[in-house]
Amino acid sequence: MTDPIRVFIAEDHAIVRKGLRALLATEADIDVVGEAANGRDAVADVARLRPDVVLMDLVLPELDGIEATRQITAASPDARVLVLTSFATDDKVFPAIKAGARGYLLKDAGPDELVQAIRQVARGEASLHPSIARKVLTELARGSDRPPTPQPLTPREVEVVRLVARGLSNQQIAAALALSDATVRSHVSTILGKLHLASRTQAALYALREGLASLDEADPA
Repeated sequence: MTDPIRVFIAEDHAIVRKGLRALLATEADIDVVGEAANGRDAVADVARLRPDVVLMDLVLPELDGIEATRQITAASPDARVLVLTSFATDDKVFPAIKAGARGYLLKDAGPDELVQAIRQVARGEASLHPSIARKVLTELARGSDRPPTPQPLTPREVEVVRLVARGLSNQQIAAALALSDATVRSHVSTILGKLHLASRTQAALYALREGLASLDEADPA
């Protein structure tokens, strides 16, 4: 039997936290390990509790959800952030994804959708509400004003971008490919430069769109 998915809830409304706890308590493979009512506590508690998935509201006191996501993904890269919010506007969606969120779900989603999203994000997959996915793909299609460099990705860079698309951190990629963390960071930087992309999220979406990776592939780590 596999270990349950450890979930942390960052939400400023107590009644919402209580409802989420009650819902997730009915799932045998999910265990809520903590909660916070503000972004600053969320960052500290996630570092201490090391959950697999963080349910992140974007409107939080003391430290907003986008900045909390940025700090969590920097300090606790194994904690995958799933945004759960009422906002679907560009000024929330793209900063949250650029901050490192692995999923983006709206609060009008059904209970089954939330549970499925948690499981997907825990596996390293992306989980986007359909309307959010359309926004992201439109943004990716627009991309940079400059075309990708004519210099193709090397075989090693293709390997790296495939693992980026599957949600692996630099440390996990380094372990999978027997490389140093610094070498992986260098590869990721070169990939973004060659493709004129701004973030790992855009690189992941590029790899999926071009058929270089599939979310159905097994995680080598």
